[in-house]
Amino acid sequence: MIAFVNGPVAALAPDSAVVEVGGIGIAVQCTPNTLSTLRMGQPTKLATSLVVREDSLTLYGFADDDERQTFELLQTASGVGPRLAQAMLAVHTPDALRRAVSTGDEKALTAVPGIGKKGAQKLLLELKDRLGAPTGASTAVSQTVAGWRDQLHAALIGLGYATRDADDAVAAVTPQAEAAGATPQVGQLLKAALQTLNRAR
Repeated sequence: MIAFVNGPVAALAPDSAVVEVGGIGIAVQCTPNTLSTLRMGQPTKLATSLVVREDSLTLYGFADDDERQTFELLQTASGVGPRLAQAMLAVHTPDALRRAVSTGDEKALTAVPGIGKKGAQKLLLELKDRLGAPTGASTAVSQTVAGWRDQLHAALIGLGYATRDADDAVAAVTPQAEAAGATPQVGQLLKAALQTLNRAR
């Protein structure tokens, strides 16, 4: 298993990064939260989880070991594959997920694209004894909610856009974010922001 990758960031995309390791570019699927911390040409170290399928080898990257471990534990629930597990971590921090499961918070899970009411109930039952107890303080259910503007802005800067362009793109998607309510999806907002930037060119 590839436990981590360590090297300069060679490329950034809305849902992935390429890290140069020993002269080889390693493609890593990441959440918007993780991508927002990366900068082109700057060294990084990402905890990773390799998902093996018959027709593919996909490496998922995380800011720390806790996020990677949560990603792997989520997949022990029936019906949860790597993409859904990553979507859950794009919306909630590992501790927020632990808190949601320990308190039976269906609403927090249905905030994740692809999880309905029945799916959330099933996940709460299956994950109850697997994720463990929350470790942090009783903060907001998701750190993503409070800082979506900062995360989106940082992700756009990381992709090479100028500060002014990033400001304009964040402003352009703000109505969409506010319409999403308490839990805007940073990944969806990033795609929308990139579309507005492409149209402006």
